[in-house]
Amino acid sequence: MSIPTALVRTAPTEHPVLDVLAERWSPRAYDPTTPIDEGKLAAALEAARWTPSANNTQPWRFIVARRGTALHAQVVDSLMGFNQTWAPDAAALVVAVAETATADGTPITHALYDLGQAVAHFSVQAHHDGLHVHQMSGFDPEVVREFADLEPRFTAVTVIAVGEFGDVESLPEVLQQRETAPRVRRPIAETVILSA
Repeated sequence: MSIPTALVRTAPTEHPVLDVLAERWSPRAYDPTTPIDEGKLAAALEAARWTPSANNTQPWRFIVARRGTALHAQVVDSLMGFNQTWAPDAAALVVAVAETATADGTPITHALYDLGQAVAHFSVQAHHDGLHVHQMSGFDPEVVREFADLEPRFTAVTVIAVGEFGDVESLPEVLQQRETAPRVRRPIAETVILSA
């Protein structure tokens, strides 16, 4: 089976949405040689910086690890399972960290919500600029805590692979199938639990 080097995977939405949202998807095939475009990475981080947050607390932090650095290798070591088979090829691995309490110990109850928004803004900006993003929960946050020397009030929540699209055929067969499978989502009618 011949797979195109760049896939267009526009979502079959029930209602019209912005192109950047319909066209965004999470590949696992990354170009293992092209370095991260620093301008595009900076723009994605800038988009995350301007994310709305409760009381403007901005309870997010990022660890940015470029491929070929010791930091990138440390992030790769935190990955679990099959994420270690494809994610090291990404030009950068970004760890999204939530600030779950203030310096004086006051809980920040909305930290995960706000961090999720920041990562969404990062992802949309990156996709708009031609980078691909794949978020992973399959990693050990305690490994990140150790190498990043995170205080207890900070928690690593997800690792984000960022870079140029690569060769799908370089992936294990099961991941090639996932990469090219039809995109599906639960219908809106099953997502909205009450509406009046």
